[in-house]
Amino acid sequence: MRLPPLNALRSFEAAARHLSFSKAAEELFVTPAAVSHQVKALEDWLGFALFKRLNRAVMLTDEGQVYVVGVREGLSVIAGATEKLMIHDAAGPLHVDTMPSFAARWLLPRLSRFREEQPDIDVRLSASEQLTDFDRDDVDLVVRYGNGRYPGLRVEKLLTEDVLFPVCSPSLLEGAHPLLTPEDLKYHTLLHDDMRVDWETWLAVAGVKNIDPKKGPSFNDSSMVLTAAMAGQGVALGRSTLAADDLIAGRLVRPFNQQPIKAGHAYYIVCPEEKADRPRIAAFRAWLLKEAAMDPGRFMSSSFEEPVPTDFHN
Repeated sequence: MRLPPLNALRSFEAAARHLSFSKAAEELFVTPAAVSHQVKALEDWLGFALFKRLNRAVMLTDEGQVYVVGVREGLSVIAGATEKLMIHDAAGPLHVDTMPSFAARWLLPRLSRFREEQPDIDVRLSASEQLTDFDRDDVDLVVRYGNGRYPGLRVEKLLTEDVLFPVCSPSLLEGAHPLLTPEDLKYHTLLHDDMRVDWETWLAVAGVKNIDPKKGPSFNDSSMVLTAAMAGQGVALGRSTLAADDLIAGRLVRPFNQQPIKAGHAYYIVCPEEKADRPRIAAFRAWLLKEAAMDPGRFMSSSFEEPVPTDFHN
């Protein structure tokens, strides 16, 4: 199917409607010379004249009068189809993917507020640790925990770098061996997740010896390790972002005021550049950033003295 350039058709239709290149230029926010150039290019493409150029005006030729009817109908069909698509895009489902731990501990507890603000946008949330291929996967936007280097994509920092510190159930502050100092960890079970900053790192920074940092149950998700800690099954290393709500609610406590350590990563909103400003995606991005600005984990991190750095930055 051979079609002339769309810009040339728009210039021709506007000039034909106004019978003026100048007025067409005002409508299209271009110069009269640009309209004249587009119309001449269309005439050359078609092989016949569409306008008669008079001294101070233009008139449609017979061919132009016939052609403008079809062009106008075609542009109207394109405009209608585009409007329907934009309306569907603005109110249709939004596919979001993030890590299971972030979904469970941060996003899900807040998601009802987005529904209140944007009742016409249905969020389809999936949780995975896999990298997203936006060309293949049915995903509009992801939240990832990393170093922020995602080439070719729109990337915005959502939450600043986490700090880590021991957390446990309030019940472990009592009993035969209450957690009062880091050395008391020898009487308790260490809970592990698959984060690169682990108990071995924290114990070394805290100067605690004679504790095996590898012993204890392990979980492949940071949300599960916090759940186990709340159940009194042991002591976990909590990330400020994921543990903040449970600490505020009293489901978890910090057993001692040992200096926290940096996790080395942050949370980022990531989506394709060409999709980033679509209405429903832009609305969700703006809401995420607003929620992040009020996040208690953010204030919790900033309330500490400068956290101890580690060698695990990427």
